Amino acid sequence: MSNDIQEKKLRARSVTTIIAAVILAGGLGYGMSLVGNGLSAKAGNSITVTGSAKTSATADNVVWTLNVQESSPSVATAVKKVEKSVVSLKDYLTNGGVDAAGIETAGISSFAINEYINGNQTGRVLSYQASQNVTVRSKDVAKIKELSGGIGSLLQSGVNVNNYGPQYYVSNLADLRPQLLADAMKDAKVRGEAITKAVGSTLGPVLAVSSGPVQVTSPDSVDTSAGGMYDTSSIPKTVTVTVSVGFKVSK
Repeated sequence: MSNDIQEKKLRARSVTTIIAAVILAGGLGYGMSLVGNGLSAKAGNSITVTGSAKTSATADNVVWTLNVQESSPSVATAVKKVEKSVVSLKDYLTNGGVDAAGIETAGISSFAINEYINGNQTGRVLSYQASQNVTVRSKDVAKIKELSGGIGSLLQSGVNVNNYGPQYYVSNLADLRPQLLADAMKDAKVRGEAITKAVGSTLGPVLAVSSGPVQVTSPDSVDTSAGGMYDTSSIPKTVTVTVSVGFKVSK
C-alpha cells in the first residue's frame, strides 16, 4: 500500500515539473519573439544610403619645381656653377614663354661630400655640392607641360637640373562642390527609393546627412582616400563627392 502511495507522489511531481518546463519554455519563446520584433521594428524605422556624384574638371594652375645641382672641389666654384646653371634654366623658361614674374628662386645651399672607408669617415672632403630650387607658377598649364617634356635639351647643354614634374591644380573646386553635393543627395534618394520599394516599404524624410571628402583624381583612376585625394599629375581630372543619408522608412 505504501508503495502505491509513493508512486502516485512521484507521478504527481513529474507532471508538475513537465508543466512548469512547458510554461517556462513558452514564456521564453514569447519573450524572445517580442525582443526580435522590437529589434526588427527598430531596424526598419530608417535606412542609410550612400549617394555620389562626379564631374570633369581641367587644371588651370600649375606649380613646377626644379632643382639645379653642381659639384666642385671648391665650395665657391660649386656655388658659381649653380648660379650659372640657374641663369641657363631661367633663359630656357623665359624663351619658352614663361613670365619672369612667375619664376621664384630659393637660396643656394651647399654641403661637403666626405670620404668614407669601410663605413668610417676619414676626414677628407672629396668635393662640395651646391644646389638651388627654382619654382615656376603659371596658369598656362599647356605651356608648362610642353617645357617639362623638353627639359632634356637643357640637360644636353650641360645644366644639371632635376625635374620634379609639374603639379596641376583646379582653382574652382569651391564652386563645383555645392552642385556636386546636391546631385549626390539626389542619387542617395534614388537609391533609397529603389531599396525600400523592393521590400514593400516607403522612403520617408531625411533624418541625417554627412558628406565625405572630395576626391580629385585622374579621369581613369579608381583611387580614393579616407581623408580625400588630390591627384596633381594630370591636367584633366575627375572630381567626386559622396554623401551618407539616413532616411525614415515606413511600411
